[in-house]
Amino acid sequence: MNNVTVLPIPAFKDNYIWLMRNQRHAAVVDPGNASPVLAYLRQEKLELTAILNTHHHADHVGGNARLLREFRVPVYGPRNESIPDLTCRLGEGDHVTVPSLGLEFEVLDIPGHTAGHIAYYGANLLFCGDTLFACGCGKLFEGTAQQMYASLQKLSSLPDATLVYCGHEYTLANIQFAKVADPENAALLKLEANVRELRNLGMSTLPSDIGLEKATNPFLRCNKPEIVRNARLATGKPLADPVSVFAAIREWKNNFKV
Repeated sequence: MNNVTVLPIPAFKDNYIWLMRNQRHAAVVDPGNASPVLAYLRQEKLELTAILNTHHHADHVGGNARLLREFRVPVYGPRNESIPDLTCRLGEGDHVTVPSLGLEFEVLDIPGHTAGHIAYYGANLLFCGDTLFACGCGKLFEGTAQQMYASLQKLSSLPDATLVYCGHEYTLANIQFAKVADPENAALLKLEANVRELRNLGMSTLPSDIGLEKATNPFLRCNKPEIVRNARLATGKPLADPVSVFAAIREWKNNFKV
């Protein structure tokens, strides 16, 4: 990646703004708050060269305007959502190049959390906003269960080594639900131990990767007999296909208390 580093800039209660950088330049993904981004750029003497947005929620785009007062840069985002200051509207199959970092991303349409949500995939990196979380997935604020299931299937088809950079530090809470939905999963128990250690040290649990998510994330395991069985027991519904299983465990998670 031409010596590019990806690092999290914490914002609000549990957001991550992802910053990609080399020695001189940087790009940010989902800057909901400009202040911590500007502080880091000034500290490191970096020039911002691009802003990438995955969806329209304020905690992901709220910092765009202030960043643009300091840096005249392109702002990329979903063509089917209303985002102030967007300069480049994108959809499935489009490509984004960040020349200063030597990076190119393919755009993926992944509706479900919002109607026009997109992801950026390239150089073994996946910036997926609030669609896929470590051991979880986003709530269905605007899309359907069918849409979100299809979006997650699209992401899970990426290479197992793909690094997953999502928008929030939800991993430990997600694991608590996953352990109820999939209690015999040894990979999940191992993940929990690693995640607790990271959080005890005040460190981010991200990135995850696609292979780990396929092994531990119940929302990517809707065809597994143990997930189907436990979802049926929890919801009292006959679940005939993976989409209905997904919808059931998403509803189950909505009401789950740690």
